[in-house]
Amino acid sequence: QVQLVESGGGLVQAGESLRLSCAASGSIFSINVMGWYRQVPGKQREFVARIISGGSTDYADSVKGRFTISRDNAKNAVYLQMNSLKPEDTAVYYCNADIRPKSSYRNLNVWGQGTQVTVSS
Repeated sequence: QVQLVESGGGLVQAGESLRLSCAASGSIFSINVMGWYRQVPGKQREFVARIISGGSTDYADSVKGRFTISRDNAKNAVYLQMNSLKPEDTAVYYCNADIRPKSSYRNLNVWGQGTQVTVSS
């Protein structure tokens, strides 16, 4: 069984920074894409950023220039550095990854449990 565990959420004021971390655990052969999504109550989960194993990145327009995604392949971990936070960034942030378990030739799309980020004005 593979799983993702996030950490690093919290309450900050507008303009401040937070760094989210997400680590994959279990019997893992490889991880292709790792990313972050966020969701506020009553709205659909939305894409924030993703990074593939080779290092290419992609961001939502709303976070470009403020958020930076990175990964440590040796640790099966992904990070999201969030700078210049705005109240509209308030959401539950979820880690997501396409993971190839050692026991399977098929990738699993796995979600973390989410971590709350609250930005006060």
